[in-house]
Amino acid sequence: MPCVDLYSSADYASIFYATNTPHANVGGFDSEKPTIVILHPVFLDSTWLDLQMGDTRLNAQFNLIAFDMRSTGQSTCRPSGRHDNWVDAADLAFCFQNLHLPPSHILALEGSSVCCALRFAILFPELCLSLTLVNVPAPTELKWIYKNIDELVHAACFAEDTEHFEQAAFECIEFIFGPDSDPDLVDELINYWELNHSPSKRVRVAETTSLYINRSPISPEALGSITQPVLIIQGEKNQLCPMKFAEKLVSQLTGVEEGPVLYDVKGGTSMISVVSGPASTVNNVFYKFLKRLPHRRSELVPPESSVRDRMRMALANLAEITGDPDMASLDPLCSLSFCCLGQDVIQGQSDLLKHYHKGQASALNPEGPLRTYSQRNQEGWSYSEIGTPSLYDSSIYSERSGKHDLERLQKNSGRSESVLTNTESAHNPLQKMAFVNSMVERAAKGSSGKGTGNPSLPSHRKS
Repeated sequence: MPCVDLYSSADYASIFYATNTPHANVGGFDSEKPTIVILHPVFLDSTWLDLQMGDTRLNAQFNLIAFDMRSTGQSTCRPSGRHDNWVDAADLAFCFQNLHLPPSHILALEGSSVCCALRFAILFPELCLSLTLVNVPAPTELKWIYKNIDELVHAACFAEDTEHFEQAAFECIEFIFGPDSDPDLVDELINYWELNHSPSKRVRVAETTSLYINRSPISPEALGSITQPVLIIQGEKNQLCPMKFAEKLVSQLTGVEEGPVLYDVKGGTSMISVVSGPASTVNNVFYKFLKRLPHRRSELVPPESSVRDRMRMALANLAEITGDPDMASLDPLCSLSFCCLGQDVIQGQSDLLKHYHKGQASALNPEGPLRTYSQRNQEGWSYSEIGTPSLYDSSIYSERSGKHDLERLQKNSGRSESVLTNTESAHNPLQKMAFVNSMVERAAKGSSGKGTGNPSLPSHRKS
């Protein structure tokens, strides 16, 4: 199995990767072709990149390599409360140097991948030819999204039988992908969750979820240091990643010559890189963007400086960005040294992982053959069977829902809501995630129309 092993005294991770070469390793790269590094969508892994890896425009003209982040897919790691997006960026840099990858175009698909790609471009600009960011999220998670994902992931991770796990997974997928997703896609997603996000693997799920919902913003000064060409592709009707945050990022990327290119996918919602119609649009826009940039060969040569020296330089840069000079003296060969979380957040995430670890060995582990979720009889299913209001029969409330309706639901459920906000959780932000029993809110339902075909990409500068 192709992977990069990262060892240090305080950490261990094995980062899996996949390529479009015949033998699935970087040794088969064509030196005449540029290289694209693809970062997968949140809660998924590199096996969900067929729409990108199999696109003839990309597959025929570029070397393609995709990595599973440390707590997802076939990658493995020692669970840690210090895992944040800067750590992911350091993991990616170690992979580049250990595999002798050339400077590459970065394609970041949704959520945590976007956050990682921005940080990678800041700390390792010489390795990044361009940035393409698909569905830029808010700098910090919106309260109503935080609470929804919190509740739904917890319900899936602590389900005691397959029925309740599948229903919780369905609700979470519906929230992330939208209520009008193709049934075949939903079936495939639920089967994937049964194999990869079951209660028997809930520590990994908790770490991935914490990484996503507990992200922190990048300073305007750090964003202004990015000089690579940038393309941002945003779903026009994306409720989870509203267009205003993509537009704000465009205004903050002041170091990009002539500014970033922002393209909105008409009718696109969330996870547009996974749904075939919008994904084709994303690929088309991305391909046209790359064709306007100078051609770069892909020579697999060792880096000029040692890995230790380059990572020490990156730590020193991060120390300046954060205003914490002590970071520069940390172990440069440990990805966790790049963590920028506050101590209270680290403690909260560590406590959360401990809570999720309890009973994991004996937790539910669905085994094949897996059934088709859409064909099961859902009549009468309700969370009320386990003493909780049904998410299937009632709505999940959005940010704009009336306070009166929420109070009515609280009264009917016979329990008071534990509302989790970024402000209230600042003391111990994610420890509460495991214990919250709130009624959750539903995103305002937007249209999930297919993306437009044959888009016209705005002209781009030559760099």
